Amino acid sequence: MAQDDDLTDVLSGVGPRLRALRQARDATLAQVGEATGISLSTLSRLESGQRKPTLELLLPLAREYRVQLDELVGAPTTGDPRIHPRPFTRHGQTFVPLTRYLGGLHAYKQIIPPRKAAQDVRPELNVHDGYEWLYVLSGRLWLALGDHDLILTAGEAAEFDTRTPHGFANPGERPVEFLSLYGAQGERMHVRAQPTKG
Repeated sequence: MAQDDDLTDVLSGVGPRLRALRQARDATLAQVGEATGISLSTLSRLESGQRKPTLELLLPLAREYRVQLDELVGAPTTGDPRIHPRPFTRHGQTFVPLTRYLGGLHAYKQIIPPRKAAQDVRPELNVHDGYEWLYVLSGRLWLALGDHDLILTAGEAAEFDTRTPHGFANPGERPVEFLSLYGAQGERMHVRAQPTKG
């Protein structure tokens, strides 16, 4: 009976993991459905926990999200602490996940290529719940934070409440690489802090 309870606990975490993976990639349910062949209603019920995940459903989702099946279901680790990052791109930035647990603290290496447009365009500001810490590995990072504009260089770190409007850009001629650490709230969709000028 205890084994059945353990399995139920493992499977109950699949829905939130699926939602976090999809949102981290800015994908809609419709886009995931088209890529995997799984219906929109089934995907929605999986994410909300109303549908029991099966191997037939999880395999194409693991392929689409580029994660191991055991990571998707939250299986206990087998003693190998190494992370096998699967980079993805969002808003022109490359994200390299450095953690595998989807419910807690997240660490990413982020890479922003040099801008092709005018270098003086301020980054779009966004807000979300949580707190963020970042550390610049190489290049220069433009951090727009509220009314302040900061240029961080290699070896510099910053931390801030993400309810403060913030945005990132690369003001240099080389890619900027930085480490970013934040809680699960940071995975959620960003809310635009100011209207886009039309």
